[in-house]
Amino acid sequence: MELYNTLTRKKEKFVPIVDGQVSMYTCGPTVYNYIHVGNARPMVVFDTLRRFFIYKGYNVKYIVNFTDIDDKIINKANEENTTFKDIADRYIEAFLEDAKGLNIYEEKTIHPKATEFIEQMIQFIEALIEKGAAYNVDGNVYFNIESAKDYGKLSKKNIEDLISGARVGVSEEKNNPMDFALWKKAKEGEPSWDSPWGKGRPGWHIECSVMSRTLLGDTIDIHAGGEDLQFPHHENEIAQSETLTEKPFANYWMHNAMLNVDNQKMSKSLGNFFTVKDIAKEFDLEVLRFFLLSAHYRSPINFTREVMKQIENGLERLYNGKKNLEYLLEKTEDRKLSEEEKEILSIVEKYKNEFIESMEDDLNTADAIASLFEIVKFSNSNLNERASRELVENVYNILLELANVLGILHKKEEILEEEILELIEKRTVARKNKDFKLADEIRDALKEKGIILEDTQEGVKWKRI
Repeated sequence: MELYNTLTRKKEKFVPIVDGQVSMYTCGPTVYNYIHVGNARPMVVFDTLRRFFIYKGYNVKYIVNFTDIDDKIINKANEENTTFKDIADRYIEAFLEDAKGLNIYEEKTIHPKATEFIEQMIQFIEALIEKGAAYNVDGNVYFNIESAKDYGKLSKKNIEDLISGARVGVSEEKNNPMDFALWKKAKEGEPSWDSPWGKGRPGWHIECSVMSRTLLGDTIDIHAGGEDLQFPHHENEIAQSETLTEKPFANYWMHNAMLNVDNQKMSKSLGNFFTVKDIAKEFDLEVLRFFLLSAHYRSPINFTREVMKQIENGLERLYNGKKNLEYLLEKTEDRKLSEEEKEILSIVEKYKNEFIESMEDDLNTADAIASLFEIVKFSNSNLNERASRELVENVYNILLELANVLGILHKKEEILEEEILELIEKRTVARKNKDFKLADEIRDALKEKGIILEDTQEGVKWKRI
C-alpha cells in the first residue's frame, strides 16, 4: 500500500512501526458549533482509511480528539450565559449524532478531550522549559521556535520569510514573533487550571501533541487532517513534539483538500455555508458520505445540490443492485457452481481486486467506487433465478464487504406495512384477471404511499421514494 506523505511530497510504501498494527491520529473539531460539510470530509476520508486497514487485517488504534477549551467555546458560553463545559458537551453530542448519520467512528475509536489531559500538558511544557525550548513570561509560556530543528519542513515554509512577514506587535512579550503559546495566563472570569506558572489554560497546538503521545507513543504511524491544518497547527505540533522527544512525531502526514460550495469557498458571508445538520434536512447523510468519497481525497471537491442529486441516484443504483441479489438469494437453487458460473465469479473477483488496488494506491476511493458499479452492472446482466445460490452468495458477499470498506450500503431494507403488502398482492391478482384498471389504481395508491412498483421477469419489485 502506498500513501502520499505531505512531509516528503511523494507517495511512499506504508510500513507500520509495529507489524500488523496501525496508530492513527486525526485532528477533531473544536466543539463550539455544529460541524459543516468541510469538517465532514477529513472525518469520512480517514474513517475510510481506518476501515481499509482493518479490512487488510491490521489492528488499528484510532484517535479523533475534541478540543473542548478554546476562545471560541468561551465566547459562546459568555454569549449564552452558561459554562464552557455546557457548550462543549452540547456540541460533542451533536457531533456524535452527525458521525452516526455519516456511519463513521465505531465504538473502538478513541475520543479524548483536551481538558482530560491538562496534567500531562503541564508536564510536557515543564520538560520543554527544562530543555530551554520554552519560556515563561508572567504566566504565559511560549515555545521558542529557534529551538526546533527544520521548522517549516511539513508546510515547506521558510522560517526567515515567516518571521519577516509576522506582525511583531501581536505580542511584544515574545522573544520571537513566530513563538507560539503553550500555556495562556487566565483572564478574569475565564475557566482555568492551576499550573507552576499560575492559573491558565493550554494553547491549541499543545493539545494534540500531548494526547497523541499519551495514547499512542512518541512516534505514530499516521497523523491526518485537512490541508488547512498543515500550518501552523501541524507544523507547531512537530516542532514541540520532536524537540521534546528527539524522535519523529509521525511517519506519515496525510491531508485532504478543501471543499467548495458552488465553485466558491464556503463562507457565511457568501450565504453558502452548510452544516451537516442542514444537509440532513434534504439528503440522507449516507449520500453525503458517498459524495465525499466520490473524488480523490487530495483533490478539491465541489458541493452543489445538482451533484448531490447525481450522487443520490448513483447510491440508489448500488442499493438496487444489492436488493436484486437479495431477491435472487431467495429464488435460486442450492447447487454447485457450474464451469460457466466459475468464470462469472472470476470476473467479479477481478473487479474486487481492482477495488483493492485502487484503495492501496493512496486511498483512491473514486476508482474504488467505479469497481463497485462494475460489480453491480455485471451481476444485473449475468445473474438470474437460474443461477446457483452459491454464485449469488459469493457476489453478494463481495459487494457488501467492499461497500463496508467505504461505509455504504449498510442500511437494511424496511419491512413493508401489512396494508402495503396486501395491496401488492391484490394488484398481482388483478393483473392475472386482466383487471388492468384496478391494477393501475393500486399502483397509483402505492405511489402516494411512497412505493414505486416495477414489473420484471423475476416478478414485482418495489422501492421507496
